[in-house]
Amino acid sequence: MEWQKLLSTKRFGQEDLDNQHHHDRTEFQRDYDRLIFSAPFRRLQNKTQVFPLPGSIFVHNRLTHSIEVASVGRSLGNDVSKRLLELRPSLGSTNLKEIGAIVSAACLAHDLGNPPFGHSGESAISTFFSEGEGQKYRDSMSEAEWSDIIHFDGNANTFRLLTHQFSGRRKGGFVMTYSTLASVIKYPYPSTKSGKKNKFGFFQSEIDGYLRIAEELGIKRIGEDNDLVFARHPLVYLVEAADDICYEIMDIEDSHKLKITSTDKTRELLLGFFDEEKQEHIKDVLKGVSDLNEQVVYLRSCVIGHLEHECIKTFIENEESILNGTFKGSLLDNTEGRTCDAYKTCCEYSVRKIYKSKDVVDVELAGYKIIYTLIELFTTAVMSPEKKYSQMLLNRVSEQYEIHSTDAYGKIMAVLDYISGMTDVYALDLFRKINGTSIPLI
Repeated sequence: MEWQKLLSTKRFGQEDLDNQHHHDRTEFQRDYDRLIFSAPFRRLQNKTQVFPLPGSIFVHNRLTHSIEVASVGRSLGNDVSKRLLELRPSLGSTNLKEIGAIVSAACLAHDLGNPPFGHSGESAISTFFSEGEGQKYRDSMSEAEWSDIIHFDGNANTFRLLTHQFSGRRKGGFVMTYSTLASVIKYPYPSTKSGKKNKFGFFQSEIDGYLRIAEELGIKRIGEDNDLVFARHPLVYLVEAADDICYEIMDIEDSHKLKITSTDKTRELLLGFFDEEKQEHIKDVLKGVSDLNEQVVYLRSCVIGHLEHECIKTFIENEESILNGTFKGSLLDNTEGRTCDAYKTCCEYSVRKIYKSKDVVDVELAGYKIIYTLIELFTTAVMSPEKKYSQMLLNRVSEQYEIHSTDAYGKIMAVLDYISGMTDVYALDLFRKINGTSIPLI
């Protein structure tokens, strides 16, 4: 793959207008601004990141997480751009200097397709069709379409949200640049190639759009024969690194605030990234900070700065294999020695002690039940619209969602569009109203 082709300002849905607009902002800065002011982005403030939405103690939601990921992503992109231009000044005439803007925009968008209650919501959607009453719709669609439904993934849903022309909306969805869209596709293959991970990059309904982007940018196909398996766009690795850094390190900080993780354990986990000399320097600084939460804030900032440096180093050292599509794993997986070991230790601790804590599991259980029930009710409604109760339910659905599609796949995807776009609070409120436990004006 070549940087000259990979960094394109062509806009999805406005291909005929490419380079006909002139703005003070670059095209990639316009992507960022367009996302910031969008309704789906604002709704992230009421979507769970890991812990229950804030009570008396503020922890991260999807919105604050996405903003922080975009900040880290911009730093990674700017530094990678600087290093690449130093190594190859001939690329100065390309959009290489805009990598920071592209990565930060992709970071803002990376969680837009996640349903309410995160992975619990994804699981509820998938299992309703793979294990529940939804199995009866299997014969009404193709094998590939059915695979999309039973492996529903927020990553693929993000690409759909960004590119799909919903009813009454303009062609091209968000009308983003090809490069920003490609930088969001963490798993560049369809659901039929997702394997046991249930992770993939685009639904059947968006395959043509992705192929158009891949061809324009020269993204390498790495699947055998006619398999729709592609190499990642190189900037995906920077988006992924920013996300990995933020969710892992910030989750530990949040767990400390919530007293799930002790101060001593938090210090141990975060100091583990540094050699003895650096640890002593950090400890000297902490002697002047009496507030325990502020101590953790300083430690967290040191770790994020360190991980940014290591990821940039790994990207530059492996640029050739990244462009060839042969690079394996994430940037963090390929860091060396102490950094890699400390990150794995944090991940293992989070899985054992944070993600299985009572508060987190309780939200997952409730979220699963809420989303499963809504999927069941609204899927039944779109598949049997002649029934009176179905008509009452469908009156709740915005006209932008294509619930009157002529085929089963289209109808069910419209339901998934509607429910995945909800906030946790909205989904809970609707669930209560449907079940009669919350009645307006009573």
